[in-house]
Amino acid sequence: MFEASHPFAFFDYFRIPYEIREDIADDMRTRIPLPLQRLRVRGEPGASQRALLWLGLDEHRSPAWPATCPLGRYRLGDSTFFAHVGADAAVTPLLSRLGHGWSPAEEITDGQGRRCASVWRDERGNLFLPFDLGEVMQAFWSESYRQVGRSPLALRGRAAAIRGYYLLRPALPRPVQLRLRRTFSAIQTQSSFPNWPAEDSLHVLYAWLFRRLAELASRPVPFIGLWPHGHSWALVLTHDVETSAGCESIELLREPERMLGYRSSWNLVPLRYQVSDETVSRLRHEDCEVGVHGLRHDGRDLGSPRLLAKRLPAIREHAERWQAVGFRSPATQRRWELMPRLGFDYDSSYSDTDPYEPQPGGCCTYLPFFNESMVELPITLPQDHTIFAILGQADAELWVSKARHLRERGAMVLALTHPDYASDPRVAGGYRSLLESFSGDRAGWNALPREVATWWRQRAGSALRRTPDGWRIDGPASATGRIQFATADGVRARP
Repeated sequence: MFEASHPFAFFDYFRIPYEIREDIADDMRTRIPLPLQRLRVRGEPGASQRALLWLGLDEHRSPAWPATCPLGRYRLGDSTFFAHVGADAAVTPLLSRLGHGWSPAEEITDGQGRRCASVWRDERGNLFLPFDLGEVMQAFWSESYRQVGRSPLALRGRAAAIRGYYLLRPALPRPVQLRLRRTFSAIQTQSSFPNWPAEDSLHVLYAWLFRRLAELASRPVPFIGLWPHGHSWALVLTHDVETSAGCESIELLREPERMLGYRSSWNLVPLRYQVSDETVSRLRHEDCEVGVHGLRHDGRDLGSPRLLAKRLPAIREHAERWQAVGFRSPATQRRWELMPRLGFDYDSSYSDTDPYEPQPGGCCTYLPFFNESMVELPITLPQDHTIFAILGQADAELWVSKARHLRERGAMVLALTHPDYASDPRVAGGYRSLLESFSGDRAGWNALPREVATWWRQRAGSALRRTPDGWRIDGPASATGRIQFATADGVRARP
């Protein structure tokens, strides 16, 4: 259906069928001495082929371009994004080499709200993006957007403060820890991005591009659906057990799950408290999952490559003993470049958005994604500790409303709760309310994290193929995957 001059991250992520054609790139190089990339609609021989063009600055950045394509914070419609963006003054002479009739179609504004660039369209319906969506996606997933506009000194200072807090934390009484977190939360609340409790910018941008592609193609655009067996969203229940008291209180959260037919994952800390084989066996017997929650729960596992290398053998030893394929870092401390070294099938240390964690930020997506070969499963509901201990909420309304927001968008609702705090009736009662709100919802997939990671690999390893009878899925997702279509009005319909 489409032909491209280069790999297109958006198509690869959503499993939209396309073919890379070297001759398309060769044709552009003869006219454009710049990193321009193109995706065109495959048509009949001799027919006009409308195209999407963009600046591939993430792969082919030229020394002449940084000044005219500055890295910054921008806004297109209702979406905030971070990337190198080609200013109108720089783009205009480029477009003149591609033909006549180009004009600005949608404005792009900078961090101060000033118009600085445009999405362009020509009279034949071709579209030009002055940025690379692959760079946008990577900036969100890796949280590198948090460095945009910030001085290295400030970033190092914040990292040092976090390290200092975790060094002192074991010696601080619990009430002092809470006072510090609540005081700090007043500062964190003032963060302008990402929004909390929901940040939709990346998914708004996805939907925008889906609509533009359907307009270019003049037909619905097929892709492999996000969830298996026809489910329209996913519900993933996870728990971090931080202390021996938490280990003894597992039933406070497991019992309502059991009564309502839910399964869940329990992340345990090997060297902070005693984890009996009986505890692990009991959870596994109920078709629950066990994961590794760091080595000592001191926030230092990912502090440096050297320390990670020192601790990793013990982490892996316990992972094998528990048959654990997943990891979550204590206090969600994370470093993009170190996570794949852990050797787990998946990680779940990133939130979609959370300004209240010691390492605030978020990957700004409520879908899984890859960090090298590791599947990342973002935490998409606010944590129980944040809602009840730090913000002092009285009930589960924030949980339920965010979960409904995600359900409507076909997303992954991934909850993180702690049996350590479940003696608080607001936590236990709120969690039961969350479970009851979606009990019996057959559209939802109550999956374990390992199942989501397996599915995401199967989906990534599959492709759509056109047959005389229509589209089909080839690959490991063929038995359980479903084909969906994106249309110009944004509606996704199953065939």
